Amino acid sequence: MTLSGCVAPTEKGVSGSGQEEAMHRKVLSPQCVEDLSGRRVLVVGDLMLDAYLFGDAERISPEAPVPVVRIEEERHLLGGAGNVARNIAALGGKATLLGVTGEDREAVILRSLLDREGITPCLVSASSRPTTVKTRVMARRQQMVRLDREDASPLPKDTLLAVLSHFDDLLEEHDIIILSDYAKGIVSPEFMTHVMRRIDLAGREKRLLVDPKPANAPLYQGAFLMTPNTREAGECAGCPVHAREDIVRAGLRLLKDPGCPCLLITLGAEGMALFSGSDEIWHIPTMARDVFDVTGAGDTVIATLGLGLAAGMDLLAACMLANYAAGLVVARVGAATVSPEELAEAIRHLPAPALSRWSACCPA
Repeated sequence: MTLSGCVAPTEKGVSGSGQEEAMHRKVLSPQCVEDLSGRRVLVVGDLMLDAYLFGDAERISPEAPVPVVRIEEERHLLGGAGNVARNIAALGGKATLLGVTGEDREAVILRSLLDREGITPCLVSASSRPTTVKTRVMARRQQMVRLDREDASPLPKDTLLAVLSHFDDLLEEHDIIILSDYAKGIVSPEFMTHVMRRIDLAGREKRLLVDPKPANAPLYQGAFLMTPNTREAGECAGCPVHAREDIVRAGLRLLKDPGCPCLLITLGAEGMALFSGSDEIWHIPTMARDVFDVTGAGDTVIATLGLGLAAGMDLLAACMLANYAAGLVVARVGAATVSPEELAEAIRHLPAPALSRWSACCPA
């Protein structure tokens, strides 16, 4: 595999079999980050509103043995597919978000957040279901309880048809499509059949990246790439994942069924494993120096990866870029984003990751 022009070798004049070994000494250029600016990515999926109620808990309720939290502040953030779009916009990309909301106060808040983040909205309002909201009650930096308001049933027929109509309109101007599946109603056999047919008809330049939900794994057949974490990869493949051999076994199974040509398994503190075919598996060690919170790291990975591909980067180079971005967000609390300046600075000053090839010689 040859990396794109965004990747510069530390040694020159390497050819033949030595060229593959030189891959272990490749480094990204900060120019890659500049190339992300203005690139278009379409994000489709389950949109959520993350609500945070901050306060203090100084006493126990006389009504039940639970703390009484005195709310002092309320904040809202984009969640689900919205957080993927937010990461793209933060890196200078042009994100278009296609999703479903209710006709309620939370939908109004969501639209205002999209406007503030510079995300182009394409939202379908459904009067029959609420906007999905995850409300977290926080006291003294501890989450006391989470309250979920949602309807995860399949979309009503009219709502689904409206989503698919918007998808058809948006597909022409987007080569990279990210599907953010949280199993909240958008992904269904009918939805995926329509999406994959349209992408196939549009030509090979269109690529679908999927942040999967194991229950829907069979529906992703034909997507270009999935980005499960270790647990999700094991559940999708139907096998436990603990050691490297397990990761390879699960990855090879997922290349066959549901049948994506490429796969990126995020491994937490161990980095990432990129399967760019059954005989080519790259391990990219993590660039994180400190890990405080992995919330939203998967969104950062697929957003950066998609944006890199939209900018013309090679798949391995785009995964390396996503690895740098993930290393920055896990060092912060909450669903964070990365700025172009921060990402370029990390590439400039952090040591290049020591890439390694993993053997595919594992029993299926």
